Amino acid sequence: MVRMSAEERRESVIRAATAEFARGGYFGTSTEAIAKRVGVSQPYLFRLFPSKKALFLEVVQRCMDDLVRVFEEAGEGLEGEEAVHAIGDAYTRVISERPEQLLMQMQMYVAVASAEQAGDRELGEAVRAGWMRLWDTVHGPLGAEVDGTTTFMAYGMLINCLVAMGFPADHRVWEGLSPQALAEGSERTP
Repeated sequence: MVRMSAEERRESVIRAATAEFARGGYFGTSTEAIAKRVGVSQPYLFRLFPSKKALFLEVVQRCMDDLVRVFEEAGEGLEGEEAVHAIGDAYTRVISERPEQLLMQMQMYVAVASAEQAGDRELGEAVRAGWMRLWDTVHGPLGAEVDGTTTFMAYGMLINCLVAMGFPADHRVWEGLSPQALAEGSERTP
């Protein structure tokens, strides 16, 4: 059996934590479950990440980094409607092929509210900074119009909610949410 390097082990912990946090959220996920999933001890987990919060923040950063990369690659060299279609299609592929990405996003947003209610603003600052990176990544290719970017991001959040609630693709709630509708919605916005 080949031994993993410390960096490979760290990556496997991040993947395991992503899956566990996506399923159970920050407050509902134990470090024991993460350690068990990856096959390490909790003390080893805490040698890699000093706290559960540090690990969650790393997962948040990774999730946002991945989405920014997907958006950048999809929108590279495109503008306007072409960018809307390409970025929207790329995002649709991500959440259908890797549902933990969507669930992790939803858990991030919920965790922010809970953490800030308890007086912890660090998590919210990290998630808001990631959100702004997503915003900025699509803002230019969509024509640098605030209303168009807002419409695109709003449709994305609606799609997140509908997928998270489990609406099947053929349900009537999806009518009007095609990439064409997204493009038309951003064009109609004053």
